[in-house]
Amino acid sequence: MTDEHIIEAIGCSRIVVRDGKVVEVGEAIIRDCPLAKRFACPVEDFTPEAIKKNIENRIASFGMCTPDRSLTSDDDFVGFGASELTSTGLASGIIDAAVIACDGCGTVVVTDPAMAQGIGGRMSGLVSTSPIKSVIERVEAGGGIVPDPTHASMDPLAGVAAAHKAGYSRLLVTVASADAAEAVRRADSGALIMAVHVTGTSHEDAVRIAAVADITTSCASRHIREVCGKIALMQAGTAVPIFILTQKGKKLLLARLAAISNQILVSHTSLPASGQKIPDPLV
Repeated sequence: MTDEHIIEAIGCSRIVVRDGKVVEVGEAIIRDCPLAKRFACPVEDFTPEAIKKNIENRIASFGMCTPDRSLTSDDDFVGFGASELTSTGLASGIIDAAVIACDGCGTVVVTDPAMAQGIGGRMSGLVSTSPIKSVIERVEAGGGIVPDPTHASMDPLAGVAAAHKAGYSRLLVTVASADAAEAVRRADSGALIMAVHVTGTSHEDAVRIAAVADITTSCASRHIREVCGKIALMQAGTAVPIFILTQKGKKLLLARLAAISNQILVSHTSLPASGQKIPDPLV
């Protein structure tokens, strides 16, 4: 089997990593993102060369898409990211398992907050991946479940089924499409659904996500901001905000607020609220 991993990251550029090497970098569909400037290897200009350099830094520093993948972390990469919320949910007991994506494994079920942060905080926009035996073994040794170790498929429904079979009932599930969000809601009416990697989402799909998700990231999506932002109960952040759509999602964000030591401004205002710096353009 070919060792190949396809990612959409840094302006939603299509990136192919094969045998630990970046072999393809597509054109970014946005020009600027305030989060990209805060990466360990910052990206100021969204050129293929700058994007390739950033991905190569990820491979060198934490083994992304290789057998050397680091799987745990106690560091917060951002204040209110998907992985930070997931890790807090596990640590607080709001959820007992999370169904997320991991390079080298595909869909995984994790219960360790440090593993949720180590995997999710370092992974963005995983489209497809190949199985890496050592990574799969370490996920399982850390109490995680890999539903498809043979093909490392990206299948949140298989993750939900594996979590239920293992006895977990309070799930957080990350999804990257309206189709997946609706399918997970049908499979587990009580799951806490978080939409991620939503850049380029259509207006129709933003409406569908708003109807079934509890939380959504905004990425560089104009329609997520316009549709989900307007009905959100809470918003975290202003540059690339997280929108809280339900009371379950609100409970998780409040737990996150309680867990972090940073100073926090809480304000009552109409949503969505934008800062001076946001991704450009919104698509």
